Amino acid sequence: MENSLQKTANTGGSKHYIMLTKDRKPISRTLCDCAPDGVPSHWSLGDFVQRTKIHSLPSLPRFGLYPAGENSRDRKEWQIFLRYIMNKDMVAISKSEFYEFYIFPPIEALESSHTCVAYKMVKPYPVDASMLKSENYGLLHPTVNSHMDAILVPPLRASPAPHLHFEEPARRVDLTTSEETGSSKFSPSFGDHPQVSNIENNGRPKPHVLKQDAIVERNYVRADPSYLKTLGQAHSGWIFGAIAELVDNARDAKATKLEISIDTIYSKRASGNIPLLSIIDDGHGMTHQEIVRMTCFGHKQPEAYEPERIGRFGVGFKTGAMRLGRDALVLTQTANSRSIAFLSQSLNEGKDNLEIPIVSYRREGQIMEVDITVQSSALAKYNLKAIKEFSPFNKYLIGEKAALFCEGTGTQIYIWSLDKWGSDYSLEWHTGLKGGSSFHQGDILIRSRRIRSRPGQISQQVRLDYSLRSYMEVIFLVPRMKIYVQGSLVKSRPLEKSLNKTVIETGNVMGKHVQLTLGRCQLEWEQANCGIFLYWHGRLIEAYKRVGGMVHGADVGRGVIGVIDVTDVMDDGNVSVWVHSNKQGFQDSEAYALLEEWLGRKADEYWDNNFDSLQLKKSNSLYKPDQEWVQCDKCRKWRMLSSNWDSKNLPLEWFCYMEPFKGSCETPEQKVEQGVITVSAKRSGYKNQQKASKFDDDAVNVSNTTEGDKDDSDQDMEDGKARGLKRLRRGLTRACRKA
Repeated sequence: MENSLQKTANTGGSKHYIMLTKDRKPISRTLCDCAPDGVPSHWSLGDFVQRTKIHSLPSLPRFGLYPAGENSRDRKEWQIFLRYIMNKDMVAISKSEFYEFYIFPPIEALESSHTCVAYKMVKPYPVDASMLKSENYGLLHPTVNSHMDAILVPPLRASPAPHLHFEEPARRVDLTTSEETGSSKFSPSFGDHPQVSNIENNGRPKPHVLKQDAIVERNYVRADPSYLKTLGQAHSGWIFGAIAELVDNARDAKATKLEISIDTIYSKRASGNIPLLSIIDDGHGMTHQEIVRMTCFGHKQPEAYEPERIGRFGVGFKTGAMRLGRDALVLTQTANSRSIAFLSQSLNEGKDNLEIPIVSYRREGQIMEVDITVQSSALAKYNLKAIKEFSPFNKYLIGEKAALFCEGTGTQIYIWSLDKWGSDYSLEWHTGLKGGSSFHQGDILIRSRRIRSRPGQISQQVRLDYSLRSYMEVIFLVPRMKIYVQGSLVKSRPLEKSLNKTVIETGNVMGKHVQLTLGRCQLEWEQANCGIFLYWHGRLIEAYKRVGGMVHGADVGRGVIGVIDVTDVMDDGNVSVWVHSNKQGFQDSEAYALLEEWLGRKADEYWDNNFDSLQLKKSNSLYKPDQEWVQCDKCRKWRMLSSNWDSKNLPLEWFCYMEPFKGSCETPEQKVEQGVITVSAKRSGYKNQQKASKFDDDAVNVSNTTEGDKDDSDQDMEDGKARGLKRLRRGLTRACRKA
């Protein structure tokens, strides 16, 4: 049939040869009949639109489009193209100076070798200038068919053909063919710029690029490998912010368990052991399309509003991983797939464009095989070879790590070539002792031990700033995921449940409801800390933020801690948010300025009403929490203990069915009522504490306070009788006088 079509076309008439391309890469040569005058000999496919969305198609004139390939590659590409638009029920659109062409999907993909094209004139065509105005005149004209391969189509090889990018309304997809399989492979491309396959970069002759004046082109951005290092600078101020990005991804994946650890591994390239940071979760994993999206350079913000989702900007993994180290390997598994992705500065060193190898497998029961629907076998083999060459992972180690999934799902991230601090690494790590106290558990620390700068802060005892375990204790407002650091479980700190003289303040900021929990913490008092913990979508964004009088005086607000979720205020309702992309601060906006003002006013009122008067304190008195709470190791909900129970006497692993709760995990978590100052109950656990307060010794109360305003830890009121002021003793002690 093709030979007869070629003969008919060369005899004259209204039949023309047309070369179809996508992103300047050839699909196939075709032949059209009954076409209008001025049909260009080169059609660049720009958009792919659902057929049902173009309402004017039935009224447009049409003509036939037939395959006219000169080799087996053209014939295979033509079938792949037809199958693609038929499966997607899409219309391929090509625009020229005078016409818009709409290529319909065939009725039957495999039995029909041709299709039809509808066209619409957008500009009158001058007949006398037909040859001059024709787009790409002479490029693929029948008289120069013998030179077509030398101009555009590369010589045939056993290796796969170049990537052909087909664009869908929501994403771009990558169509690659293999001479060995002839199957279609679709995957999102890494950018809008014209891309040559990885195998082409390995020595394959590249197709000649059309001259700039021969075809109207759009400008695209090329991603240089040095951009990976630039991405890491988003967390240059605090390296734990990079780890938090990866923790956020695990939470968004609905993980119930997350393990963060640093261990050593042998590297053949380094000829020795190197530290390896691993972050492993049991979330739902990622498909091939999702892992490609994660490694791409950003994506549009989600259209649907998800209160529990933290990820918004599409750069978290890349900025986090590239801050922690130069190379990162991602191993992820879903119910029916497994993928490996490699984001590496070492691999791309010295290259002109960024390469991100990805290998995806199809999972059916216990069988894993290369998924040829998203990549060719040759491309998967090439990418896997690159991963093994530039990483400490060989096929045995990859298999060992994949076995950690068992029958479940999840994601494993491994980062090496860690960031340096002088001649050593920026992070230091300690394994710790299993089953010991919190002081003997493993931890990952920032080597510099530097305290983050905050207005008005003079304290140098902020462990949260350099201890990953301390940071993970408070990173989530409602912790539902077990986090392990260096093999030891992190015990969450419910900040709003561990305060003394707790007060809940409510109000409105820019018409949005806000709720602030204020109270005093004994530990923060001793360390001269104070401030507000601001959470967004349940994730800590700012810690110890001083507001109101706290900014101007070191002792004002000392020990006072506030907890607030500002999701409603910082989300403007149009998908945009007033949070920095590194999620370590808020943008300078009207909403944030008004929020600061409201927080400062409420914090000052709380300090004036509760602690801005000198009070008589017993020398060893402590500000204990209003209630004690314990967290269930199954449902992760917090349960309030009765007054005769001490959390220190409970087992390390506690569940809801145990004493004193003796309930079910389905029981909702108890909360403190709004606007109520909770009064702590005396518990035996505090009677025997002999820890001396460093700052409260022999303070004198010079103001009139009511009994309700006094701290219950103050033992100055016993049996309804007030203690008298003790006279200060002068001179030597009795023992000295006797001597």
